[in-house]
Amino acid sequence: MSNKNSFLKNKTILVTGGTGSFGSSFVKYLLKNSRAKKIIVFSRDELKQSKMEAELKDDRLRFFLGDVRDLQRLQRAFIGVDIVVHAAALKQIPSIEYNPMEAIKTNIMGTANVIDAVIDNNVKRAILISSDKAVNPINLYGATKLCAEKLFIQANSYAGGRETKFSCVRYGNVVGSRGSVTPLFLEQKEKGILTLTDKRMTRFWITLEQGVKFVIDCINRMKGGEIFIPKIPSMKITDLAQAIAPKAKIKIIGIRPGEKLHEILLSSEGAVHSKELNKYFVIEPEFPFWKKGYLIEGKPVPDGFRYSSNTNKEWLTKEDLKKAIKKL
Repeated sequence: MSNKNSFLKNKTILVTGGTGSFGSSFVKYLLKNSRAKKIIVFSRDELKQSKMEAELKDDRLRFFLGDVRDLQRLQRAFIGVDIVVHAAALKQIPSIEYNPMEAIKTNIMGTANVIDAVIDNNVKRAILISSDKAVNPINLYGATKLCAEKLFIQANSYAGGRETKFSCVRYGNVVGSRGSVTPLFLEQKEKGILTLTDKRMTRFWITLEQGVKFVIDCINRMKGGEIFIPKIPSMKITDLAQAIAPKAKIKIIGIRPGEKLHEILLSSEGAVHSKELNKYFVIEPEFPFWKKGYLIEGKPVPDGFRYSSNTNKEWLTKEDLKKAIKKL
């Protein structure tokens, strides 16, 4: 049992979207690597919950059916909870572009409901799982995640004199998660043709386990109001395609609506209020609740700095990608 996770001992932790790619990985990691008293999976899908319960068979698990759009259900679920990890979101970009109001109801209004339930139940810490799409968004998904970040950060003011703290974690493409390109390429490999939107495309790369560990570390470190951004490698989409299916033909289909050539985790505007640490960046809030000197460690980033997937200092080679894919 890691000493780094000792702060979770005897804590009750609730994960919204607990049956999703990140949520289920987070729950499994906690069961194996922490002494949490209770872990609550909050999600809409009763079938996934049933399968997860049958697979894990752990007395510390609780399963709550519910939707983040339903404030009353959240109020009931959050009773006695110490830590909330808010991972529930609609994130399939084409679907969201076609059904914009549904994304707003879940990703924005649902986040507002989570905030209200956290404050009203005196939950000590809440952290939002955000995305690189929130930086300079060009699609509705990114816009809703940007709005969710803004809501979560300013929720620290709404909390008033309570102990409740809100922070965000923002990272890039998660390898193997639903909707990511890796499972798509693995599926297309069988047919011998991989579809690429643009050969110039680059993406950040993080595994589910790395994401889970980073979130736990941020929960431990958070003062309330920060956006945490991990330092992670970039990869070229063409290298990923060759690592998965070196003999497959490549078909260029063009960039889809709402898609970028490169992703940005930290914009030059956000960098003005950011600090760089050994393994991550922190964007500090600009509001009165943030006490100067909270982050004694770290150094300000240079003027005009931007953390982008195409100008990243760390890159994965084809061999690195092959090794990573074998672990999936």
